Amino acid sequence: MDRLLRGDLPPGGRCDLKTLAAEAGITRTGFYAKKDRDGSVREGPYQHLGEEFERRLRTLQEAGEVIDPRIAQIERLKAKVAELKERLAQRDETVAELTTFKELVLSRLAAQHDEIVRLREQAAALCDIRSLPAARPGTAPHGSCN
Repeated sequence: MDRLLRGDLPPGGRCDLKTLAAEAGITRTGFYAKKDRDGSVREGPYQHLGEEFERRLRTLQEAGEVIDPRIAQIERLKAKVAELKERLAQRDETVAELTTFKELVLSRLAAQHDEIVRLREQAAALCDIRSLPAARPGTAPHGSCN
């Protein structure tokens, strides 16, 4: 019992009654109360040891000690999962904000495009505007440095 509570666990074992029974060379049922055929309950042969083991284990756990390295790993993994869930929630929020921003930008671009098309049509309807002739290839426009 002392070895298990110190964290000296056998390969594949845990800090529990099953491992305690295996290490002691007894059956696990010896830690539990027995029921006779007449329905009366009697104490198991090692029940007092099982209760003592569970009491000491609970005391250590309440004190914050982790006996079983797998339990420590599970706690680390649970903390990592919680951190990743938080990061995922933040990313989802960012994606939602960016999607909303994208929709707003596209809406504004469409409105600006419609306004440009309207202004071009209005300018074409006035007919007072003349197009400048296109520059001939190989000639520089006026005022150039060439």
